[in-house]
Amino acid sequence: MTTGAAGAAGAARTAPDAPDGGPKTVIAAERARIDALDARIIALVRDRMEVSEAIQRVRIESGGRRVHLAREMEILDHYSRELGGAGRDLAMTLLRLCRGH
Repeated sequence: MTTGAAGAAGAARTAPDAPDGGPKTVIAAERARIDALDARIIALVRDRMEVSEAIQRVRIESGGRRVHLAREMEILDHYSRELGGAGRDLAMTLLRLCRGH
């Protein structure tokens, strides 16, 4: 019995042709969905970067630090709870992107 992504990939390769064109058509359609999701994710990350920059600017102008470490820990914990260890890695990447240059 196959499980996970490898099992799904194997199933896609051996699935009988569907009336709409078969596995290649299904794969192409699903890849198009992934591309659309990636475009949305990138747009959301850019929005997040802009919001983070605005917060940092206000914090600095009011005498605070650019980075609020306690807040970053909350974000890391949230992503970790929702997505596991890889979620924490994703949060770290987002935080690096949003810390300003």
